[in-house]
Amino acid sequence: MRRRDVLYLVPVIVVLLVMWGISISPSKIHEIHQRARHIIGMPKPIAVKTTTPKTVAKCNLSRPCPQDHFAFHITSGAADIVGPTICFDGKIIMSNVLNTVGSGLNMVLVNGENGVIDKFGYLNMKDGNPEDILAYLKAIKPGMIVLVASFDDVTKKMTDEMREIFVGMGSTLIKSVKYRDNWVFAGGAWTGKESSFEKRAVNDEKNNVYGAWPEMVEVGGCFPRKS
Repeated sequence: MRRRDVLYLVPVIVVLLVMWGISISPSKIHEIHQRARHIIGMPKPIAVKTTTPKTVAKCNLSRPCPQDHFAFHITSGAADIVGPTICFDGKIIMSNVLNTVGSGLNMVLVNGENGVIDKFGYLNMKDGNPEDILAYLKAIKPGMIVLVASFDDVTKKMTDEMREIFVGMGSTLIKSVKYRDNWVFAGGAWTGKESSFEKRAVNDEKNNVYGAWPEMVEVGGCFPRKS
């Protein structure tokens, strides 16, 4: 073929290619693209699923707490054998296993704004100095969440003034707590309102579960953050 004939054919071929390209449907183009990927060994695109992290319930609660609340769970002691357990925000602070409990009032003090543990320990209500116990209770700063669990007996060194301090934190049962009663409580040193987180088991020889001691009591829930 002469060179002049080739030059005449070039425009015709270009026009045909353009028309062929226009006539291909989008689905056909996609099919050709997929075949090309298969031929040259390109990997298929991987679909990435985005998931929202689940909020986990803490301290053995049945459901997670709202964002502006702290999870907690308190269990009293059983007789004078098994000590109490206090869990806050998913962490066990006091328990028999941790060897952080003792006979008397077991207490955890928490910053009500940020949830940081301020201090924890137990007040010896059998052999402790009442003046020291009272001084400790009076020194609890406003803004603290106060978690309390009894172990054995809490009444021997308990005075009316001590009971009134707990009343100021929201307790409605502390004035009724008697010898070897089991008592658990969660209140706020700033609220001035009655707490809904409190339980008491009465020491009654006819109905006691552990001989000279009543059944264990427990309370748990979501304590509101101090605003």
